[in-house]
Amino acid sequence: MNSRKRPASDSLLPMRSAKYRRTEENQGIWHRWCQLGADVFTLSYETVRLGYLSLMNSSQKPDGSQAVSQQPENPNHAGSLPSRATHSALPPRLPIPEEFHNHVDSQPMPGRSRLSSSLPSRSESSNALNGNATSPSTLTGHTSVTPVPSTSKEHIPCSQSYDFIGSSAHGRGVVGGTRPRLGRDHIYDRVHKAKVQEDRKKDREELVKDLFHYKRSTGYTSDFGAFKSLINYQARLEILERHALSPSPSLTDLRSKQTSPGRSRRHSFSDDVDPDFLERALRKAKKSFELPPPKPFSPSHDRLRLSARHRDEAIEKRLRPKLPKVLPPDADTQVNALLCKKGVISKVARESVNDRDLSRLLPSQWLNDEIMNFYGAMILTRSESSRDPTAKRKMLDVHYFSTFFWPKLKNEGYDQGRLAKWTKKIDIFSKDVILIPVNHNNSHWTGAAINFRRKRIESYDSMNLDRHGVFKALRGYLDSEHRNKRKKPFDFTGWQNHNPEDTPQQENGYDCGVFTCQFLESLSRGEEAFHFSQRDMAYLRRRMIWEIGHAKFLDGP
Repeated sequence: MNSRKRPASDSLLPMRSAKYRRTEENQGIWHRWCQLGADVFTLSYETVRLGYLSLMNSSQKPDGSQAVSQQPENPNHAGSLPSRATHSALPPRLPIPEEFHNHVDSQPMPGRSRLSSSLPSRSESSNALNGNATSPSTLTGHTSVTPVPSTSKEHIPCSQSYDFIGSSAHGRGVVGGTRPRLGRDHIYDRVHKAKVQEDRKKDREELVKDLFHYKRSTGYTSDFGAFKSLINYQARLEILERHALSPSPSLTDLRSKQTSPGRSRRHSFSDDVDPDFLERALRKAKKSFELPPPKPFSPSHDRLRLSARHRDEAIEKRLRPKLPKVLPPDADTQVNALLCKKGVISKVARESVNDRDLSRLLPSQWLNDEIMNFYGAMILTRSESSRDPTAKRKMLDVHYFSTFFWPKLKNEGYDQGRLAKWTKKIDIFSKDVILIPVNHNNSHWTGAAINFRRKRIESYDSMNLDRHGVFKALRGYLDSEHRNKRKKPFDFTGWQNHNPEDTPQQENGYDCGVFTCQFLESLSRGEEAFHFSQRDMAYLRRRMIWEIGHAKFLDGP
């Protein structure tokens, strides 16, 4: 070492570690194998001894003649553990070297610090094997012995405790020796669900078929496909009217423009119709057949007059020509040509119709606002032209409100909707009839009228639903309009609400718009009865195409 250099403050550490020092705690590999063999031998011996004791206890007679021990019965003692007398009668156990216990205590075990409270000590384990489960008071010198029941949930058996420790150490999540059940579906779960859905569909189809047969016996004329669409339509209208819900997203928005001109949605029957609705409809149909026959009566003078009037009306209906099945050949050719045109097809007053609007008059389609307002503008134009002295045919003096009148009246009211401006240039109280198309919940068309000639507010619904809301809203409108224009309340003396039961009814879920147009057109001519039905809808659709395309009504029936 150089004497000129200053000695280091700390001594250098050796480059190599010292030799592994064998002590009592760190033995050689051969001694460890010996300890492992002794441990295996001890475990095997105790297992055989416990099995032998269990066999002897199970073969003991009830009278105790062959009993190994005379220990008194204790209901709280575990029956599978041997008693002290039995243990003393057996040959002594082989001694376990103290080094084995020291070695086990010195070795770190995974999870030992976390689960040390759950492990029994060596003394407690040996006492349990000898049949004495003592409490902590026995260890302190007390003579009382407290047996621990083996069936208690608070005391986990030794085997289950070790199983719990080993499983938790390996992270398998086993609690109390039992593995938790996995949340997997049954192998036939999908098959079962599919079968349930198929059975429900079959039951629903059977209900629809039974209801169809009852309807056919009461005068229903359409086929089964149209009847299914009618049932679906009735179920949706019942939900909208009874629960006041918003329309389903699957329903077509009648006020929105059609996005694709070549495609349109067909509203057909779906499997989501509530079976309770079908059962109620079937019970109602069956109830009509179970009603008792009417009692005999003697007709009075008024009833005889009413019967004679009905007879005259039936004779007049027979003499009146029926609607034809098809258009004339030249008119039918023109209809096909109109359907092939693109762009704006026709105009009248301020209304116009293009090819996408005209396609709504094809079969199985709902009518939109453009078709309804164009047809109403034609009715209003015909009524104004009939007041000319040179006109051959006289019509009623009518006024037509567009389809946007009813939403403003119902949702905003007379003042907030500014409905006074709608009649700024006309006096509705001088008219014969006021025609109003009504759209219910954006899913159904009906016709309403304020008939000043008959002093009544009329509603015509092809689904025959209750329309008290229409009568109430139109009465409020009449009073507000009269107060605004005449500065006094409207006199409703003698006025009635008219909702005839013989209104033609639709037999599907898409012809309500055509029925409404024909209601309003017949009322503009002063007709008291309607002479069309569901079987005339195909003809009326093509006739409306011709009339809208030429902006005039077709002569004839």
